[in-house]
Amino acid sequence: MDLPSLIPVENTLDGQIGLEIGAHGDDWIEATVAVGDHVKQPMGLVHGGVYASIAESITSMATAVGVYADGMSAQGLSNSTNFLRPIFEGTIHARAERLHKGRTTWVWDVRITDDEGRLAAISRMVIAVRPLPD
Repeated sequence: MDLPSLIPVENTLDGQIGLEIGAHGDDWIEATVAVGDHVKQPMGLVHGGVYASIAESITSMATAVGVYADGMSAQGLSNSTNFLRPIFEGTIHARAERLHKGRTTWVWDVRITDDEGRLAAISRMVIAVRPLPD
């Protein structure tokens, strides 16, 4: 995804957790994160905040791609993430699908799964669409 960046990606939260953007289309996006100690909480499972972060990052990116050419930006407005099963190792897989494309908000559903395709978390994301800052 080609979007301008004020901060080198490796210095952002996405870079720190190792977020890798995969395939994407106009109304969907996929991403992965390799599980390591850097994304785990003290009990050895992936920290819930990582799932929420992945959801917000990929839906903000996908929205930004859709609105940037019109002089608009995208940022998270609401993030509701539910944790269903822990992931201890392997790869975190995320797929977001757009449910609503409005003038000021886009709404997405995100499914987070493990390597076996088992559902680990679900997120409903609302992304605000606003004019780019001057």
